[in-house]
Amino acid sequence: MTVFAAGAVCWRVVEGKIRVLVIHRTAHRDVSLPKGKVDPGETLPQTAVREIAEETGLGVHLGVPLGVTNYTMPNGREKVVHYWAAEVTDEAVRVSTFRPNAEVAAREWLSIKKARAALTYDRDGAILDRFAMLVEEGVTRTFAIIALRHAKAAPPYQFPGPDAERPLTERGLGEARSIVPGLLSFAPQKIVSSTALRCRQTVQPLAKALALGVKTTDAISQDAFEYGESDIRSVVGRRIAKGVTAVLCSHGPVLPEIVREVARATGTAPAVTVSRAGDLPVAGYSVLHLSADRPNAGIIAIETHTPQT
Repeated sequence: MTVFAAGAVCWRVVEGKIRVLVIHRTAHRDVSLPKGKVDPGETLPQTAVREIAEETGLGVHLGVPLGVTNYTMPNGREKVVHYWAAEVTDEAVRVSTFRPNAEVAAREWLSIKKARAALTYDRDGAILDRFAMLVEEGVTRTFAIIALRHAKAAPPYQFPGPDAERPLTERGLGEARSIVPGLLSFAPQKIVSSTALRCRQTVQPLAKALALGVKTTDAISQDAFEYGESDIRSVVGRRIAKGVTAVLCSHGPVLPEIVREVARATGTAPAVTVSRAGDLPVAGYSVLHLSADRPNAGIIAIETHTPQT
């Protein structure tokens, strides 16, 4: 059976220079990037954030995905590890309660070059090399537009009222709750929803977890889209201009246009990955990572997540 795990290249700016975190593991007697195995019911982003907190005492949220390593463990099982970049704030360092323990003997902030030399495994070095590419391109600091499709709603043929008033089913309500931990891993600061009830119900658990209000708008509703009255460009443009991670909850027919508008607004070249990012199942979401410092750098990375079944 394959073992899945997740971790991150944790980074911060110290006196104007990038420093990355490596950990000295006690039992393994090696130097690695922080990571750990998925617990039952967890999503990979959720695992990455939890493991970093447990191993380093640092609270982080995730940035750009950096890829996957795959290797065979001594017991013969395959291990697949997903990595992200994760900026560490000065406040997170200040409040960290890390102490050397039976799992991690020490943590160390190093330059990319020194960290590359210190890492025990080439596979960790390959992940660090991908992060170094972001640094070279000047797109290290990012935020995200998260395109979210509403959860499972009552079918139109079973609901006698207006389409915009169709509620979530019991399954849909469960999906809306299940996606919250994964979304929290990216620390959204704004939630925008279609005015349709099924969208508003989908983001309610997230809004509660974040103690945020929900901005509702007809501009990304299915009714407005089908009648040619939507204003996706304005909604997307406003969110990109603000430069903070935001969730846009909308409908199957509307989401591809939301993704395309993000691509247009950031100068992203047309690509298959962009077009596919809007083709989401119910309660699925795509995270479109954008540069906070280079607004015309295009979409830096896209990752898509589906609800746990």
